[in-house]
Amino acid sequence: MSGETTVRRAAHAAPSDWGRLNSRLLLVNLAILVAPVAMFLATYLVAGKTNLQILITLGSLFLTFLVISGIGLMRLMTTRYRVGEDMVELQSGLLFRSRRSIPLDRIRSVDLTANPLHRLFGLTTLTIGTGEQSSSAGQRLSLDGISAADAAELRRQLIERRDAGRGLGAAAEDDGPISELDWSWLRYGPLSVWGVGGVFIAAASVYRTLHELKVDPLEWGVVKDLEHRFGSVPLWYGVLVALAVVVVLGIAGSTGAFIESWSGYRLEREDGGMFRVRRGLFVTRSVSIEQRRLRGVELVEPIPLRWAKAARLNAVASGLGNLEDNRRRRALTPPVPRAEARRVATEVLGEHPALTVRDGLLGHPRAALRRRVNQALIWSVLIAAVPFGLGVWLGPAWVTVGCVTGAVLVPVLVAFAVDAYRTLGHGIRGRYLVTSAGTFAHRTVALEREGIIGWKITRTPFQRRAGLLTLGATTAAGEGVYKVRDVSTGQGIALAEDAVPQLLLPFLERAPRSARRG
Repeated sequence: MSGETTVRRAAHAAPSDWGRLNSRLLLVNLAILVAPVAMFLATYLVAGKTNLQILITLGSLFLTFLVISGIGLMRLMTTRYRVGEDMVELQSGLLFRSRRSIPLDRIRSVDLTANPLHRLFGLTTLTIGTGEQSSSAGQRLSLDGISAADAAELRRQLIERRDAGRGLGAAAEDDGPISELDWSWLRYGPLSVWGVGGVFIAAASVYRTLHELKVDPLEWGVVKDLEHRFGSVPLWYGVLVALAVVVVLGIAGSTGAFIESWSGYRLEREDGGMFRVRRGLFVTRSVSIEQRRLRGVELVEPIPLRWAKAARLNAVASGLGNLEDNRRRRALTPPVPRAEARRVATEVLGEHPALTVRDGLLGHPRAALRRRVNQALIWSVLIAAVPFGLGVWLGPAWVTVGCVTGAVLVPVLVAFAVDAYRTLGHGIRGRYLVTSAGTFAHRTVALEREGIIGWKITRTPFQRRAGLLTLGATTAAGEGVYKVRDVSTGQGIALAEDAVPQLLLPFLERAPRSARRG
């Protein structure tokens, strides 16, 4: 049965059988109209004046939000839902009626999300997904605007009826919390590499919005005052101060993002073989992952976290939706101490996998090191060549800049290349194939061997010259392919055969007898 099915018997059902969205959703829709009014007041207070362009832009924005509120009101009036014996059904629409259903035995996730407006009025959004890779709306049902209590009860009913249909038993003895937020982890919040980038993105967005409103921030009184006070300082000093301000704002933004995303964090094992991750301060999130669909874990250590001996842990699981949904829902932990991440991995997988090269993973050939060092040298030359080439037209000063740039980049990039080589590793640990790689972010994946459905072997011309290949384990979970990079041909073939016997063997060709003798 498809994920979207016409419900013929729904038309004959009693009205009392169907649930409705909460009436407080009307207040949420009306509250949306506050945004353009607040933007008008903020613009007037900052700029100290208004003009026709500002009024037209904000008026158009108000009309857009009014249409959005009207659509939300229409959804409130027409949406109905119910949980039957074998499926959950949803109908909505006034001019164009939509009737959809998902069989209970195909439900893979029941997630709860509440933004600040929803939380203000005690509402939440319940999303039911089948976990298929397609992003089609037919693969999920969303109830946007039911009370938090009704959402919790509906989630419980859906999981219980689904598990009853599968014949699953009662709760296991080890149900309960696996990990909870420790506020000492807040020290890892500023170590996100996206904090500084977020400052530039926010500044560019604000400037573009003001430009559309015909407002020049350089003409503001506060900007003129700063220019008058500090306009005579040396350029290098101004650059250093600007960088310091950006870094401070980036650290503050990263810390704030950590608090918002991970407040109330709790990873727990629930009835019916489910893992549930709950987190969020302003926007609360509750993500469910079926244990039987878990195919492994991924330990991620970006450079700042690695220096602090911390890491993040992601689930490698099927049933999390398409690639975008998977990346949004796969997180099992925030940035935590590496020991805590490894402990959670052991709890989730039921055994202790090797998650670092120090656990005895096999190293890769020295040819892989030479390949990375060569790449580092090539990039150093290419980057340094830009100012060096400009020196031909702009003067010898740029030639000096190019030489200095190359002299600095060579040892730095070679150091990164050596570190990337040391990260390379692979091995088989019990039920799992473990692979480790990465330069700026070390990624170690423990992938269940039973979840491997094929192998993808790639060899660039440079790899063929060095006798190397990249072995990709394909799976229906997570990213879809997890690669063992730059192993020797013999290592790669042996690893594939040991991990999943007979899967690769039919595609191998024996070398001619004369070639073997040579």
